[in-house]
Amino acid sequence: MTETLLVTGASGHLGRAVINDLLDAQKVAPANVIATTRNPENLADLAARGVIVRAADFDDPASLEKAFKGADRVLIVSTGELDLKSDRRLKQHQAAVAAAKATGVSHLLYTSMPNPEPVSPVLFAGDHYGTEQAIKASGIPYTIFRNGWYQENLFLALPHAIASGKWYSSAADGRIAHGARDDMAAAIAASLASGSKESHVYTLTGPQAYTTNEIAALVSEVTGKPLEVIQLPDEALTEGVKAAGLPEDFARIIVSFDANTRSGRIGMVTDAIETLSGRKPRTLKQFLEANKAALLG
Repeated sequence: MTETLLVTGASGHLGRAVINDLLDAQKVAPANVIATTRNPENLADLAARGVIVRAADFDDPASLEKAFKGADRVLIVSTGELDLKSDRRLKQHQAAVAAAKATGVSHLLYTSMPNPEPVSPVLFAGDHYGTEQAIKASGIPYTIFRNGWYQENLFLALPHAIASGKWYSSAADGRIAHGARDDMAAAIAASLASGSKESHVYTLTGPQAYTTNEIAALVSEVTGKPLEVIQLPDEALTEGVKAAGLPEDFARIIVSFDANTRSGRIGMVTDAIETLSGRKPRTLKQFLEANKAALLG
């Protein structure tokens, strides 16, 4: 029997990439793919390819149950709700797990983060840890993808840093193996389409971990622009990010990434992307070369 595969957050970057990989690389029939989103009109192109598009709102548990009906394997792409003053994101995810349980989903997949345990410096790690616990408590066989930081996240800092010649950081000598979002999507799609019934936890990373100084050296090599890394205490970096015009909560989240890197909790390198997808992940240098024009603004 052919399984029906459902992807939430299908209009987001990761969700859309997973669906495209299901259709193009995994050769899943469009009629066996359900894409959910709050705004179905945003997925008209997928509907035109034959994908089943359904409305689903993580703040509306009834809509989740309705959307999940008939799905065998469900991928919950973590939502973008990053309100540090509430547990809204965790409640959204718990609602999705409950909907999967209520509708008889046979396998639940989820996009988490590396080392989300309560001691993590990352300010939203508790959302992921709590969701993982809810999934395990549900009794549904699961696959958890602990996605490392995307190479694309470097767009948050690098264009401004390259323009000024100074990259402010509090990561010290901590290492991080940024991975390409599309590579992670390919690994997730392969697992979603695999029919695997066992429970697994995979950490998805790029192929090599670098310090901030080493990343800066690569950036300079690729762009021809000098880039000096200036290490600051977390508090000073937070004030600097706020001064650049970002809201305080978002500034604190960004700085918590550096604190996490400094602590060594994101320095791992795994071969999970290649093991799952069969393709070699893009290197950081390849990413920088492909995006040189965008990085230089």
